[in-house]
Amino acid sequence: CTDKQIVSLTWGEYESASFRRMAHDLELHGPESEEPPAGLYDEIRDADILFSHFCPVSRRLLGSAEHLKLIMTCRGGTEHIDTDAATELGIPVLHVIRNAECTSDFTIGLILAETRNIARSHADLMQGRWVKDYPNKDFTKSMSEMTLGIVGVGNIGQLVARKAAAFGMNIIGYDPFVSEDRLRSKGMDIRMTDIEDVFRTADVVSLHLRATPETADMIDSRLIGLMREDAYLINASRAAVLVKDDLIEALRAHRIAGAALDVFWDEPLAADDPLTQLDNVTLTAHNAGSVRSALGNSPYLAVKVINEFIREGSSDMCINRLNWKGNE
Repeated sequence: CTDKQIVSLTWGEYESASFRRMAHDLELHGPESEEPPAGLYDEIRDADILFSHFCPVSRRLLGSAEHLKLIMTCRGGTEHIDTDAATELGIPVLHVIRNAECTSDFTIGLILAETRNIARSHADLMQGRWVKDYPNKDFTKSMSEMTLGIVGVGNIGQLVARKAAAFGMNIIGYDPFVSEDRLRSKGMDIRMTDIEDVFRTADVVSLHLRATPETADMIDSRLIGLMREDAYLINASRAAVLVKDDLIEALRAHRIAGAALDVFWDEPLAADDPLTQLDNVTLTAHNAGSVRSALGNSPYLAVKVINEFIREGSSDMCINRLNWKGNE
């Protein structure tokens, strides 16, 4: 491919707080909420492949693409890409889960911290308080006594399942795109069921969903209302999949045992946010994917995924389920 030209454009701001604000805006409001860099509308006209990390790829931008065969992003989230527009144009959208391992590690940590009051006990001791009784004192359990329900059994969900199984947890799951037979072929013992059964049955429900129009506000009072009073909700995926007011209402009334959240509807979380006033929630500052190796390894993962996609013609990392047609 010596005749190919690589054009590099920069999106975003170098000041970290400003960049985080812009990135969070994309995660909440999609690719139309921020403008791509100047010049991209011209450059995309003749482009065959578009690589984007956080740069917004809107329907309007894709309307300028005349030869585009593939979009690749070096992250798990794809809120910055209009995948519906790409699908309509027959353009595959690939991503990589650069932080799957560390996010799954962190999820297990959130389960332990919330169900066993680790973070709360630490906070109390730092304030000079020796506390033994917490809101969940009447139904604390070992992990081996609990059933974990995973909503979204993709890359991260499967890693969480493997690690939770090592603790002796029983695993059930919901994912319309993943079959029980497929999981069994990978050596995974997960009983797949409907989402209502997951919320009704599990001691811990862990969310591992992408933010899409279909998943927006998916976890609401109806589903939370199915949970038992001794059950917990964990979210290290995207805040947009969960209705904040419905969760807060359930926690305030102690209709569920507790929750642990690493993602929020507004970031950074305000000091007076209602979540900070609750006694049955563990909060962390969107840290699940923050390990030093994740970002640096993502381009290498992207190269591997693209080469496999071109060689095999399809990929589990293609989020809009299109096949490679670059040679047509």
